[in-house]
Amino acid sequence: MPGSRSPLRLAINGYGRIGRCFLRALQASTVSDRLAVVAINEPADLASMAYLTEYDSTHGRFPGSVSTAPGRLCVGGREIAVSHAETPEAVDWASLGIDLLVECSGVYGRRAELERFLAAGCPRLLLSHPGHSADDVDATIVNGVNLDALNGGERLVSAGSCTTNAVVPVLDLLDRACGLEQVLLTTLHSVMNDQPLIDGYHHADLRRTRSAMQSIIPVSTGLSRGVERLLPGLAGRVSAKAIRVPTLNVSAIDLTLTTRRPLDAAAANRLLRDAAAGPLARLLAYSEAAHASIDFNHDPHSAIVDGSQTRAAGGHLLNLFVWFDNEWGFANRLIDVAGHWASRWTDYRQ
Repeated sequence: MPGSRSPLRLAINGYGRIGRCFLRALQASTVSDRLAVVAINEPADLASMAYLTEYDSTHGRFPGSVSTAPGRLCVGGREIAVSHAETPEAVDWASLGIDLLVECSGVYGRRAELERFLAAGCPRLLLSHPGHSADDVDATIVNGVNLDALNGGERLVSAGSCTTNAVVPVLDLLDRACGLEQVLLTTLHSVMNDQPLIDGYHHADLRRTRSAMQSIIPVSTGLSRGVERLLPGLAGRVSAKAIRVPTLNVSAIDLTLTTRRPLDAAAANRLLRDAAAGPLARLLAYSEAAHASIDFNHDPHSAIVDGSQTRAAGGHLLNLFVWFDNEWGFANRLIDVAGHWASRWTDYRQ
């Protein structure tokens, strides 16, 4: 981490599921002395922000103190300036002296929209979602695949999505080992806030007008584009679909692929198990235990390969099953990217 300023001063825009998990994960991390959230912009009222910081139905009660002061959220003994602006320009980001804004609202994905934050005084943005297109950000980064591609000169960086962070390191590993021909994947994703609890006029996608907790619901996804953006060698050979399932957290990927070189189930499991014990240890886990999804709630890994579900046929056809905590795991990857990106800056302010 550069020595010109310490700790790195972060702001969060959008204090929903990922924004709150990011703050909680940072407080619990080993880098909390080097990365500090000093400001949050969230349209919701301060009392609600404090309440949902302290009490979380998925991840439990916050282990430290949470309180408020006028215009301040106090978390774990640290004061955080709070604003309630609806637009990027309505916050005086420059006066906050931040080094990096973590954009967690999910609202802004086009370069012209993101540059409004830069014009309003933000030196750099890290997105908790993909850019609308590859050209809308300077880089899309997934730890375990291309973290070292960051050179420090970027101003708009995306950390991809929870699902790309789960599947792309696995695909990259397999592609390097045996060459991938085609990839079909289905995400089984926990409910999200674009779904209603009961049927309602909630979304342009008709299926997303149905009760989230009563049905298994197919939805649209841009995951194949996200995978190809990070692994361009697979362009035109990846197809994905997404299904929402009525659970609060922890998702899974059913991954089917064909390989150029023969690969049986035992060899695939050995490759993934060795990676989980070695170079990808913080990011990838491997298990053959009789797990259910709840077992991986609050798991910090990007992905957990369930080796008991690996299947192969004909020497070149492979099916894998991968678990991931779509909130906590991804929040930890945001921290990784923020810290590594900062290590490439010649100064915290440019």
